[in-house]
Amino acid sequence: MNKYSNEVIKIKEDSEITIIHDDIIKKVKKKMLDDNIIIDLAELFKVFGDSTRMKIICALLQEELCVSDIANIIGSTESAVSHQLRILKQAKLVKYLKVGKIVYYSLDDDHVLQIFEKGREHIEEI
Repeated sequence: MNKYSNEVIKIKEDSEITIIHDDIIKKVKKKMLDDNIIIDLAELFKVFGDSTRMKIICALLQEELCVSDIANIIGSTESAVSHQLRILKQAKLVKYLKVGKIVYYSLDDDHVLQIFEKGREHIEEI
């Protein structure tokens, strides 16, 4: 007996067939995340949706860096890098340390590395 043995077939008026598995639907609905968490996850992944921010994260995987160094490494302006770093800070993906007049940026925690690496693994397996 498989999980589809209890299927209920409902024929709609427009002749479409919909297969409904009430037991599976109930089980999945119980495990669904709260809508606010889903929204926060979507926002987090939007941050990863920009190639400049991904370059910055990639650079910060290697070393703690200041804005000038990041701009030089990724071939961008300091202004553009600062703007992207602000977004990354708001998303709690990078942190900073001020030493005198220079601000050094690094990844906020190992979760950022894990997210980056999982995405990279997925892309490289295709």
